[in-house]
Amino acid sequence: MVAEIIGGFLTNSMALISDAGHMFTHSFALIISFGAILCANKPACHHRTYGIYRVEILAALFNSLFLFVVTGWIIFESIKRIISPAPILSLEMLAVAVVGLIANFVSAWLLHGTSKSDLNLRSAFLHMLADTVSSIVIIIGAVVIYFTGWHFIDSVLSIGIALVILSWGWGLFKDSVNILLEAVPKGITTDDVIGTLMGEIPAIKGIADLHIWEITSKMYSMTAHVNLKENVDRKEGKEILAKIKKIVDEQFDIEHTTIEIQ
Repeated sequence: MVAEIIGGFLTNSMALISDAGHMFTHSFALIISFGAILCANKPACHHRTYGIYRVEILAALFNSLFLFVVTGWIIFESIKRIISPAPILSLEMLAVAVVGLIANFVSAWLLHGTSKSDLNLRSAFLHMLADTVSSIVIIIGAVVIYFTGWHFIDSVLSIGIALVILSWGWGLFKDSVNILLEAVPKGITTDDVIGTLMGEIPAIKGIADLHIWEITSKMYSMTAHVNLKENVDRKEGKEILAKIKKIVDEQFDIEHTTIEIQ
């Protein structure tokens, strides 16, 4: 990434700078994942009862806003260069892009063997794979510029990569805001949870005050008031409570629950 930023300015290639921005988005994603692991090991205290998990979300939000600024600058500069083309040092651009390709290829290769059994590693592998494809596109662009002299290709590639970054940044922004607003996690609806619980546990008469939110990435919490039918005794109520927790954990990945049984 650093090599592409320096190489981009030295060769006058916006495509290299854009690709460096693309690498930055994925590097940041990996850093955030690692940071979440570190935060998970810090104990909660009396005034931060959930610990500092939300630091990950705040960082992701600031990152997405930063990406909007970066992509805006890349697109602006690229349009300027389409209007007034600037010469590109295509051979040097090619050399730097090859370095980027090798780095991404090695990273993807290292992760490939373990990505099949671990979801986080699989996500990291896909990030590296996307960066590898991006580097290949830059190399092809450098070759085309060298043989044709079409310097505008560099700007076109830059805009394309910037749009990819913008799309990723927008998704990151939406996810971060939704978590901070304590919206229901993606892929879960309160209707689904209520329908599943009442369908699998006939003793449930109704569910009220159901709230589901995301503390940080993939850490879900739920509170609910569950009304049971009149013929259910206290012992059965405890068994039903345990069953509710098991169902929401296994089917919806909701690990933290606070349920009031009546």
